[in-house]
Amino acid sequence: MTADLRTATSLSRRRILGLLMAGAALPALMPRAAQAAGGTIVVSNWGGDWNDRTVRFVEKPLLEDKGFTLVRDLGMEPERKAKLLAEKRIRRASVDVIHVNSSDAYELRQQEVVAELDMAQIPNYADVVEELRAPYFVPWLYSAVVIIYNKDKVSEPPKSYAELFDPKWAGRIGLTNQLYFNYMMMAGLVSKGDMTSVEDGKPMLEKLAAENGPRLYAAHQQLQAGLANGEVDIAVNYKARGLQWAKDGLPLAIQYPEEGAIAVTFGACLTEFGPNRDGAYAYLDAMLDPQAMAGLAEASLYAPANSKATLSDELRALVDFSEEERKKMHFLDYAYVAENTAAWLEWWNKSFAV
Repeated sequence: MTADLRTATSLSRRRILGLLMAGAALPALMPRAAQAAGGTIVVSNWGGDWNDRTVRFVEKPLLEDKGFTLVRDLGMEPERKAKLLAEKRIRRASVDVIHVNSSDAYELRQQEVVAELDMAQIPNYADVVEELRAPYFVPWLYSAVVIIYNKDKVSEPPKSYAELFDPKWAGRIGLTNQLYFNYMMMAGLVSKGDMTSVEDGKPMLEKLAAENGPRLYAAHQQLQAGLANGEVDIAVNYKARGLQWAKDGLPLAIQYPEEGAIAVTFGACLTEFGPNRDGAYAYLDAMLDPQAMAGLAEASLYAPANSKATLSDELRALVDFSEEERKKMHFLDYAYVAENTAAWLEWWNKSFAV
């Protein structure tokens, strides 16, 4: 190497070092993958209108417009959970945040693929409704399993879960496979008065299937169509879904069951082995933004988990639950559900969904 070349090389190195120290050359010198990782958040979520609302109210205004890059891995929760569990072996997750319900969140925490949360990184968590909190889960939206009915055809709707088993409703009730474990716990609740008596409720469901012939639909959208075309007059589903369908023009009303409704909570978890933990925390805090939650509540008609969400009194009265209803609400025993879910699904497919 000549003296001139050594001098030029030395100057070049000093120049690069100076730029690095100043931060000016960092984007140009970093490998492409490293650049992307710094501002990229990979999110596992449901698709359809659920994802559309997530993008509209949270991801675009609060993250993408502020410089983050969002990569979306969309699908149904069994496949998304299985993928995360499979990645545990290599201790490297392909996603940073996973959207799940509270029961699946518990299961994933037991499997050690989602992390305990540092609440200091999620300031908005301080305003989450107390009953919905868990140290590994960011609750986002919640609702409950209620009785939804066509008010033009049903003048005196069932006022309780127990009344749904009355033969007078034969052929008029619609259920969906998506809520199978809720129906099984509902039967246990009617049979024994608690949410951990599914075995005692199974004979009631078998009798219901044999004598009342409820129509069973694959998903929420098909159940909505069944209500619209008159196949069924009553549905057992989330309050939020009933409100959505009424907003779409169906003549529906909501009956809160006398036993107290079974709660359902949706939210997200921080993956244990995700590549961008800082970005994930920014995402989780954005989910709980009070204005974002108000927009989501109005669009989805789920109740917001953040008690400070800026809802109008009229909207809150519509989507949320009264103090009396909330006191009667039944929350899942997550350990019980996690232990039995696989066996319940097998029973449901063999003994009810046939």
